[in-house]
Amino acid sequence: MIALLLALGSSLAYGCADFLGGLGARKAHVLRTVVIAAPASLTVELLLWPFLGASFAPATLAWGAASGAASAAAFALLYRTLAIGPMNVLSPVTALISAMLPVGVGLVQGESLGPAGLIGLPLALAAVVLVSAGHGVGSARPSRTALLLAFGAGAAIALQLVFLHQAPSDSGVGPLIVGRAVSSAVTLAAAGLLFRRLGPKRPAYALSATAGVLDSVANLLFLLAARSGDLAVVAVITALYPAGTVLLARGVLAERVHRGQLIGLGAAAVAVSLLALT
Repeated sequence: MIALLLALGSSLAYGCADFLGGLGARKAHVLRTVVIAAPASLTVELLLWPFLGASFAPATLAWGAASGAASAAAFALLYRTLAIGPMNVLSPVTALISAMLPVGVGLVQGESLGPAGLIGLPLALAAVVLVSAGHGVGSARPSRTALLLAFGAGAAIALQLVFLHQAPSDSGVGPLIVGRAVSSAVTLAAAGLLFRRLGPKRPAYALSATAGVLDSVANLLFLLAARSGDLAVVAVITALYPAGTVLLARGVLAERVHRGQLIGLGAAAVAVSLLALT
């Protein structure tokens, strides 16, 4: 139950972070947004260090660095994807892709599910698909480029989560600190190399920084959930984050929420209830 609640918190934080990051990337080049978001995320991890502890064994450094490289790619691809829009279609696409790989890894590593979990897990995956059902009359259709970016973002997110899970369980927030340091360095280097292409627009500082802080909170909650529960279950629950993005896009941007998405939200609630019984 604790792992489930942590995963739900991670999902909510990810959904809010993605919405704010996508808005920030609409106001300026995506790298300008990421350059602010990544260091803001690192700051949160450093502030948590004295309270949650951290160790930096070779395995922690290796897996943390790998997660950071994947995180940098995920930041840029996801925010660019959401900037192109529509958010209520593309965000769930990334979520579905990001859920499949961790689920596979968890099952390969020997995780098993009870009867309720065997029903709840595929239902949760179906819920992610249903939440992405944004097509219909008056609904904007994503371009091929946007869909490719969404698939790439989902793969990068999946790798980030798997790498974090592989870090030693007694490493505290060590892998998060290493990962955020690496992702910040990568994004700052990329921004420096592409400085002339970033355009004159100033980034949305508050939106970008808040997105980074929320992303850091989401990563921490996911790490704690994965350490106390099964990766397959935690990854799918975390992947329900588009629900938050979709609802925020509906409330703030007036993007339409279709019947299929509402059914998906209901299916997600049932799936979470079933998984809570495992």
